[in-house]
Amino acid sequence: MDVVEYRPERDQYVWTFGGVAPSHRISPGTLLRLWTEDAFSGRITKVTDRPGQVLNLAEVNPQTGPFFVEGAEPGDTLALHIVDLTPARDWGASTTIPFFGALSTTDRTALLHDPLPERTWIYQLDRAANTVLFEASSVDMRLELPCNPMLGTVGVAPAGREVRSSLVPDTFGGNMDTPEMKPGVTCYLQVNVEGAMFSVGDGHYRQGEGESCGTAVEGAMDVTLLVELIKGGAGPAWPRIESDTHYVVVGSSRPLEDAWRASQVGMIGWLGELYGLDRLDAYQLLTQVSESPLANVVDTNYSAVTKVSKALLPAGRAYNGMHAHLREQSASL
Repeated sequence: MDVVEYRPERDQYVWTFGGVAPSHRISPGTLLRLWTEDAFSGRITKVTDRPGQVLNLAEVNPQTGPFFVEGAEPGDTLALHIVDLTPARDWGASTTIPFFGALSTTDRTALLHDPLPERTWIYQLDRAANTVLFEASSVDMRLELPCNPMLGTVGVAPAGREVRSSLVPDTFGGNMDTPEMKPGVTCYLQVNVEGAMFSVGDGHYRQGEGESCGTAVEGAMDVTLLVELIKGGAGPAWPRIESDTHYVVVGSSRPLEDAWRASQVGMIGWLGELYGLDRLDAYQLLTQVSESPLANVVDTNYSAVTKVSKALLPAGRAYNGMHAHLREQSASL
């Protein structure tokens, strides 16, 4: 197995999907050991930091990559298995940012009241207990919360020579901000350009569903990924995630109900592929078994998730058992 280790320097971060030369060319079957910077580009380090004073908004959500996968062609499916996510620092940061967040006036929801004030929280990581510490600033309150590492951003280059900001989620993946993107899962993305050109970033040590204020517990991350390629056919119209227990589809759009609809239609298609169901049978089944957690309600597009528990379904082999194969490989590392 080929192993590639990559810790980008600050001038090697990428800020878009598409329009960037690859950092590496890799073969299917490669194991990647990567480092990703936090969404603030490491510029927020203490509770007295204010986003308006320390952030460069042209340099938020830096990505590691992109990686050119040899043999990947449009219509193929890229499989990225998250072997491990380990916080690379002993703290993470979260903030309120003017004109950003689900419960604030924004440039898209224009209102006359002032934006929420800026505030920063630093969460100390306890590695032994696997927790992050919430410390309120208005009262004496401290809570140990489970540390649940995830990647906010996983994506490939879009089709049609498009170049999209790393802040945007869409059919190519991108900044989906779903807690489903965690260790042990396999993400399936449609290849749109030669080489797929995928990047990852935006590590979160913890995030609630919806990412209400717009920032999770943002932190640098050590990332271990297995990369595989599924040739032929047609890749998924929307990003898919497979875990040991669930099938998951992520849809991204505005308004939020259109993101939900995209994820539902995407799951109907996947159930059809897995079990041969026609659209109405899959629609009826989905109505009775689906779970619909939110991913984000703050990004340029919102992201909604449709999940189906494997325990409710006949045994299936998505992509000829690719997830089980990658799980087996990761267990031997």
